[in-house]
Amino acid sequence: MAAVTIVIALALIEYSIFGMLVGKARGTYDVAAPAVSGDPIFERYYRVQQNTLEMLVLFIPGIFMFGHYVSADVAAGLGLIFVVGRFLYFRGYVADPKSRTLGFILSFLPAQILVIGGLVGAALALV
Repeated sequence: MAAVTIVIALALIEYSIFGMLVGKARGTYDVAAPAVSGDPIFERYYRVQQNTLEMLVLFIPGIFMFGHYVSADVAAGLGLIFVVGRFLYFRGYVADPKSRTLGFILSFLPAQILVIGGLVGAALALV
């Protein structure tokens, strides 16, 4: 489970970096807090951060469940795909929101697999 913990830490560090980039974008695009709109490029940074937070709600419990009941190594591998997917989502969304699809898929699917696999693994553990 150490690999799972490392991947979770990487995902959280990535999220923290996204938060810092939102702060930097506030200054660059002159969007004073608490506003979350005003400049389209700033809004892209903000949306990446918020969408990543929404995905972490699925990802973190999912990777723990899958790692415990199915396979820690596979969970860590899926988790790395998630982290890379979030980075690609960030790059794509900030450049052009229409180009975020690959990054979204590479983070959404692993998170779903982790949650559903963890559920199935836990259910099978009951029998």
